[in-house]
Amino acid sequence: MAHGAAVMQNGRVCINIGCGSSPTPGWLNYDGSPSIILARWRWLCAILDRAGFLAETNQRFISFARSTCIYWADATKNIPRSDASVDVLYSSHMLEHLDRDEAKCFLAEVYRVLKPNGIIRLAVPDLRLIVQEYCQHGDANRLIERTLLAQPRPMGIRAKLKWLLTTARGSHRWMYDVVSLSQLLADSGFREVGAWPAGSTSISGEVSLDLREREDETLYIEARK
Repeated sequence: MAHGAAVMQNGRVCINIGCGSSPTPGWLNYDGSPSIILARWRWLCAILDRAGFLAETNQRFISFARSTCIYWADATKNIPRSDASVDVLYSSHMLEHLDRDEAKCFLAEVYRVLKPNGIIRLAVPDLRLIVQEYCQHGDANRLIERTLLAQPRPMGIRAKLKWLLTTARGSHRWMYDVVSLSQLLADSGFREVGAWPAGSTSISGEVSLDLREREDETLYIEARK
């Protein structure tokens, strides 16, 4: 079911997918964290907390979700908007948490909900920056840690349940540079694909979006349907 439209001052429908604790003011904000669902069930949160399944970061985000209008959505399966109904879609540091097939499904959903000429803006960790850093210091362990592609495996049922609630979304499933992400967008049917410096955008008019979100590590790419 589609939720009520949030618009910018010029009447465009704008949504933020995978907003986490940084929802965009005046936009529709979605996230796929279990914490969004748990925020609705105080009794369940209390049980999980007493059992030691909720980390402090989970508790903070659950409290934040209760005080902020964030909707839950698995954007790889369904963005709860009708076809061709969205003018601008933004997603920051979410795509790298999807594997290749999930990323393609997500972009297919984005293409479905965007209006013709609608804009997608993606912000992801820039793999090129991480590799450049490695070439400077030569620390292989730091390189792997920075990619977040290798996370410790949970051992036992209790650890696995806690991992699903706390750690799973922190793991990266794929990394991108400007060439690979541009190609993925082009292969998904988008046009006018291009990278933008921090603080810049092709979105016209007043923008409440943080155009410098995590700029020290981030690649920004925009495209049109």
